[in-house]
Amino acid sequence: MRVIGLMSGTSYDAIDAAAADLRIEDDQLVLTPLGMLSDTYPDGLRAELARSLPPATTTLEQVCRLDTGIGQAFASVAEQAVEQLCGGHADLIVSHGQTVFHWVDEGRVHGTLQLGQPAWIAEATGTAVVSDLRSRDVAAGGQGAPLVSIVDVLWLRGRPGTPVALNLGGIANITVVPAAADPIAFDTGPANALADAVVRDLTAGQSTFDAEGVMAGRGQVHQELFARLLAEPYYARPAPKSTGKELFHLGYLAEAMSGLPLIGSDDLVATVTALTARTVADAVLAHGGTEVIAAGGGIRNPVLMRMLAEELRGVPLRSTDELGLPSAAKEAYAFAVLGYLTVNGLAGTVPSCTGARHNSVLGSITPGAGPLPVSTGPHRAPVALRIS
Repeated sequence: MRVIGLMSGTSYDAIDAAAADLRIEDDQLVLTPLGMLSDTYPDGLRAELARSLPPATTTLEQVCRLDTGIGQAFASVAEQAVEQLCGGHADLIVSHGQTVFHWVDEGRVHGTLQLGQPAWIAEATGTAVVSDLRSRDVAAGGQGAPLVSIVDVLWLRGRPGTPVALNLGGIANITVVPAAADPIAFDTGPANALADAVVRDLTAGQSTFDAEGVMAGRGQVHQELFARLLAEPYYARPAPKSTGKELFHLGYLAEAMSGLPLIGSDDLVATVTALTARTVADAVLAHGGTEVIAAGGGIRNPVLMRMLAEELRGVPLRSTDELGLPSAAKEAYAFAVLGYLTVNGLAGTVPSCTGARHNSVLGSITPGAGPLPVSTGPHRAPVALRIS
């Protein structure tokens, strides 16, 4: 089955599309990457999204406008992917949408909201769409995140030691796959969220991230602020757990800086970058990780990766590219897998990773112009993922 995964993460810097041929052979799910493309949100839509995200307040009118605008933007990228990556035909499109709120109270997730009306994608492409993939896990008592954990577990199970999959988006998350115990997965804390917020504020929106880690590389870690940030109670909570920009935002950082002398721009970016490295490494080492396999936009920041390597104290750090899965599109490929499982009636969660009472078939299906796609052959849950 030819499937396109669409993804925009918590940094909302672009919409990624990744196409793959997916099939089940014996007990293996075989993924053949067909390529990826990426496109930014229209400037006006991105600005409206930024103005509406927590801790800002919004209105139902703005939510409706965003749901439509994001759906149309995803539809445009989907059309490009169908033509450029799939030769004019895809069997299924899987849309993560844009997370705008993740409702966490005292460690429990009560709801999660991803905008981007899938009807626009189905109408533009004529292809069935799987969307709203997180809500079913939340309804089953889970965190609704990290949903990519099932892909990590299928892919990394059987590697020596205790491999750890790491995603460095706006928020960082890991999946730990020990040989003789249940896997676990959780958000470790901010990845790029705080650094992006600082850069955007300092440059009045002219820059949206610390390109090549230039600012962090010039700066020095402010030790008092660093200690205050590390005291965040979230880090001490047991897994499974999840978080988002509802917690880690510019106002949160401003509160932590209260009473401190003025901190230089570069030092501020260096400090929040070091926070990401420390909190990720602490999580990996606490769970006995023996290698870290990273993906996400943060791996393009050489300063963050250097800091992380130092904090890991000899635990090897590599990218998913080295194992055959393009790091820039890993999450989009993961959601393609989740949608493939959905239309074949197969569960897409690992309860020990999300904290749900049971595994679940995820998402809602918006029909396209024809019948819903279903793979031929027996539909047995795969026990491994192979990149072809």
